[in-house]
Amino acid sequence: MATGTVVRFDEVRGYGFLAPDTGGEDVFVHVNDLREDKHLFRSGLRVEYTPEVGDRGLKASDVQLLEPVRTAAVRRQAPVVGGPDRPGSAESDEDLLCDVLSHTEFRNELTEALLDAAPSLTAAQLVQVRRRVLELVQAHNWIEA
Repeated sequence: MATGTVVRFDEVRGYGFLAPDTGGEDVFVHVNDLREDKHLFRSGLRVEYTPEVGDRGLKASDVQLLEPVRTAAVRRQAPVVGGPDRPGSAESDEDLLCDVLSHTEFRNELTEALLDAAPSLTAAQLVQVRRRVLELVQAHNWIEA
C-alpha cells in the first residue's frame, strides 16, 4: 500500500489524481477504485491506495481515506507586503491580510484552476504546467516552505 494526498477529484466525471508521498508524477484514480463514498474525496485529504500500472500509466486502486473528513480548512493569515503601488497606505491591517498557502494547498488550488480553465488538458500537460508555475512561485517565496 502507498499513501498520498488527493490533488483533485471530480465527482461528476468520476476521476481524479493523487500526489504520492514519495513524490513523482500524480496517480490517476477512478471512482470504481474508491472504498468509500465519492462525495467524501476532496483536495487535500490523505489516502492510502494500491498503485498499479494501467493502460495510460500509474493508477490507484483500493483507495481509502486515512483521516476523518473535516468540514472546513483553516488558513493562516499573513500581511501583504506593500509594493511601489501601495506606498504609505492608510488601510487597516485587516485589509492588508492575504492567505498564505502551503505547497500542497497551492498545488491543489492551482490544479483546480487549471482544470476549470482548460478541462481538455491531459494529465501530462497539467503536470508540466503546474511544475513550471510551482517553480516560479517557489523562486519568489510566495508560498510556505
